[in-house]
Amino acid sequence: MKERSKAAVLASFAGDALALGAHWIYDTDQILKRFGRIENLLGPSPDSYHPTKTKGDFTHYGDQMLVLLESLADLHRFDLQDFSERWRALFNAYRGYVDQATRITLSRYAEGKTWHDPGSPSNDLAGAARIAPLVYLYADDLGALVASAREQTRMTHADHWTVESAEFFARVVHAILHGQTPGDAISDAVKEQYTGSPIEKWVQQGRGSVGRESVKAILAFGQSCHAPEAFPGVIHLIEKYPDNLKEALVQGVMGGGDSAGRGMLVGLVLGAHNGMQGVPEAWVTGMRRRDHLLRLIEGILPS
Repeated sequence: MKERSKAAVLASFAGDALALGAHWIYDTDQILKRFGRIENLLGPSPDSYHPTKTKGDFTHYGDQMLVLLESLADLHRFDLQDFSERWRALFNAYRGYVDQATRITLSRYAEGKTWHDPGSPSNDLAGAARIAPLVYLYADDLGALVASAREQTRMTHADHWTVESAEFFARVVHAILHGQTPGDAISDAVKEQYTGSPIEKWVQQGRGSVGRESVKAILAFGQSCHAPEAFPGVIHLIEKYPDNLKEALVQGVMGGGDSAGRGMLVGLVLGAHNGMQGVPEAWVTGMRRRDHLLRLIEGILPS
């Protein structure tokens, strides 16, 4: 289980890194024309949202997930206050893109909000997509995994269904690490917690699109970071390519828009299911912070 938990973390970071070159390009024909089929890590163009980044870097999403990983490696537990302080320090002189959820959260801290309740009202699914390090730490403790996944999300994204999405994917990946298939894990999570909810609707939408070509399915749902659009696309990619993490992440990038948020969650779930053999080695070795990531992952659980 430890190796598949490690694969979940690395695949989540890889999903973000793979998206960097074409992140937030919504015109899928333009993506195909400029880059071809994106199977390798690419650097962003100077006119992108990430002009300070280079090939193998993370988007601002991955950078925040890295801060969470660093906190867990130092403390060997999740501490919301510590994560909050590190998260704010990241943006003190940040040279990357600062999205609206981050700007609102930082402004609320400046107004005197504590680390218990600064979160923006954003429903961007990216807030729930940072949970891979928590999965590694709490692979054997569902209660702690769910609680910490919700807390880290709420700190920046207080929208109710975004927080619930974090719990949903935490439950799904926990079940996969304990032997379930992605499809069964998704079904059980819906039955146990989310019958009649928007999450059940989003799951049904994603599953209902599996017979469609992936780029067209993502376009039909919407390519944005908002949970009602992004969540069904994540489910589509997981259900259509359960045993092919590479293809799932490639198709997610070719679908355009917020491919990084989708990629982090798809990588998390399918990394847990397929293990390290499913993660292209070039994606891992190509990440500029690879050695740092591996040291942190090994440091989370004291020997």
